[in-house]
Amino acid sequence: MTKPAFSIIGCGTVGTCLADLLHRLGYPAAGLASRTRASAEKTAAVVGAGQVFDKVEDAALAGDMVFITTTDDAIGPVCQDISSKKGFKNGAVVLHCSGALSSELLASARDCGAYAGSMHPLQSFAAAKPGVNLFEGILVSVEGDAPARDMARQAAEDLGAMCAQVDTNSKMLYHAAAVAASNYLVALLNLAFELNQGAGIEPKESLAGLMPLIQGTLKNIEVQGIPNALTGPIARGDVGIVRRHVEEIRAKTPQMLALYQTLGAQTVDIALAKGSIDEKRADELKAVLK
Repeated sequence: MTKPAFSIIGCGTVGTCLADLLHRLGYPAAGLASRTRASAEKTAAVVGAGQVFDKVEDAALAGDMVFITTTDDAIGPVCQDISSKKGFKNGAVVLHCSGALSSELLASARDCGAYAGSMHPLQSFAAAKPGVNLFEGILVSVEGDAPARDMARQAAEDLGAMCAQVDTNSKMLYHAAAVAASNYLVALLNLAFELNQGAGIEPKESLAGLMPLIQGTLKNIEVQGIPNALTGPIARGDVGIVRRHVEEIRAKTPQMLALYQTLGAQTVDIALAKGSIDEKRADELKAVLK
C-alpha cells in the first residue's frame, strides 16, 4: 500500500525525528517549513529528502499527512494561518504531537476539507539522534477525526509503537497521568531522600541504596499490577509503625509531613483494593495519617 506523503511544519527536535524515521520507513517526505529557513534546511539535510518552503502553507499543501510540530502555543495560530490561505489539501490529515492539547486546536483545518487529529508519543526526545527510533515499544496516543486517527495509528504502528485512543475531551487527564508518572516520581524520590537525610544518609547514598528497591517495585507493578504489587506497613495494616513514621517526620522533617500523609491515605485505598486490610483497619490508618 502506498504510504502518504508527509509535511513537517516546525522543524525542531520532534519534527526532525519524525521526518527522519518516517522517511526511513518509506513515507515520502514532501514539504518542510519552519520559523527559519535554516532550521528546515537542517531537517532536510538529516532526512536526505523533502522540499524546503519559505511559506508554511506551501509546505503543508505538499503533504497528505501534515505534522504541525511547533511549540504548543503556536499550533493553533499556525494551523489557522495555513487554513486561511487554503494550505491544506482536501482530505489531508493534519496532526499535532502535543500531549496536553486535543485535536480541536486544529479545527480550522476542516475548513479546507482536511481531517484533524493528534498523535502524541509518550517519550522524551532530548536524546534524539538520526536513525535512532525513539518510538520503538513506547505508547502513542491518538485522537481526533476518524481518518486522522486511522492514519496516525498506522504511522505509530509502523514506527514500532503501541497505540491507544484517548478521549478528545479528556486529553488533559492523559497528560496529567504522564506528569504524575514522570515528574511526580522525581518529587516522590525527593521525599525519600529528604527523610533519609533526616536520618543521616546523604542523597548520593540514598540513590544507590534505594535504586534496587525502586526497580524491584516497578518490576512488581509490571508483573503483578496494582494493587497486588503493594507491600509495606500500610498493606500489612501496621498502624503502630505508620504512627511512628508520622511522629518522626513531624519532629525531624516537618516540611515532608503533608506529602507523606497524602500519599499514605492513597496507599490505604490501594491496600483495601488489594484485600490485605479491612475497613476497620483502613479507618485506623487514615486517622493516623490526618
